[in-house]
Amino acid sequence: MKVFLGLDAFQPVPNPIITTGSFDGVHLGHRTIINRINTLAHQSNGESLLITFDPHPRKVLYPEAAGKDLRLITTLEEKIELLERVGLQNLLVIHFTKEFSELSSVDFIRKILVDKLNAHKVVIGFNHQFGHNREGNFDYLYDLGQFYNFGVEEIPEQDIDNETVSSTKIRQALSSGRIQRANAYLDHFYFIKTTLTHGNVLMNHIHFPSYRLRIDDVTKLVPPIGVYAVSIPYGNELLKGMLNVRAGTESLIPRVDVHLFSEPESLNMQLVNVCFHKRIRDELDFSSPDAMQKQLENDRQIIEDLIY
Repeated sequence: MKVFLGLDAFQPVPNPIITTGSFDGVHLGHRTIINRINTLAHQSNGESLLITFDPHPRKVLYPEAAGKDLRLITTLEEKIELLERVGLQNLLVIHFTKEFSELSSVDFIRKILVDKLNAHKVVIGFNHQFGHNREGNFDYLYDLGQFYNFGVEEIPEQDIDNETVSSTKIRQALSSGRIQRANAYLDHFYFIKTTLTHGNVLMNHIHFPSYRLRIDDVTKLVPPIGVYAVSIPYGNELLKGMLNVRAGTESLIPRVDVHLFSEPESLNMQLVNVCFHKRIRDELDFSSPDAMQKQLENDRQIIEDLIY
C-alpha cells in the first residue's frame, strides 16, 4: 500500500476508485467499502484510493466541545496497518485544518477529486456528508459526477444483530469495557500498537513480571480501569496474557501493564500489537501481596480457558 502524507506528496494513480472519511477503527462497515473499491478498481484496471484526515475533524472544528474528550479507536499508525491488511492500494492522509474545513463541497470535488486525483469513480457510505458545513451528500456528488465525468456509488449501512455499525458505537462499547461487542463491530480485535518497556516492580516480586505499554498519543481510546484478557501475535505464536489498566498519575493517559504467560524471549523495547479479548474484572484493592498473587493466579486460569 502506498501512503501519501499530504496532497503535495500525492502521485498519480491509474483510474482511481476513491472513497473518503475518517475510517476510525476500520470497522466492518469500513471494510465493506474498501472491499468494494478494490473490486471496482480491479474491474476498471485502476487502483483503490482512500482519502482520510489527521487529526480527526472534530478535534479541529470543536476543540472545546465534541472534540475535546474524543478518544479514537485507532491511531494513524494503527489505521494504516488495518487498511493495508484489508488490501487498500493507496492512502492519502490530508492534514485537517480550520482552513481546509472551509473548503466548499464543490471545491473539494473540483480541486481535489477531479483536478488533483482525476477520480474515475467515488464510493461513499450511507448518509455520508462532506465539505464546508457538511453540505455535500450523495445526490450532490452524483450530479457533479455527471458534470465532471466520474461515477458515484453509495454503500448501504452494515448491521450486526439489527444494529448499525458505527465508530461512535464502537467507542461507546470500548469505553464501557464491552470488548467482545466492540470486536464484533470491528470484525477484528481492538488492539494497541505499542512499544513494551519494563513494567510494575511489585508484579515481579509476586512472580508475575510485567511490561508497561508505552502510549504516547493522548487521543488513543484505552478501555476503562480493570483487568483484561489479551494476546500478542508474535511470529507464529500467540502469546496470551492479562492486562491491567490503571489511572494515570499526572497524565490523561492511563497506566497499562501486561503480564504474559509465556514468551520466547524478552520483548523489552519491541513494537507489538496487544489484542483485547474480554474484560475480566474490576480493579481490586488487596490486603497483602499474597492476596494479590492468589487473585492473579485465578485470573490467569480464566484467561487460559478463554483464549485457545
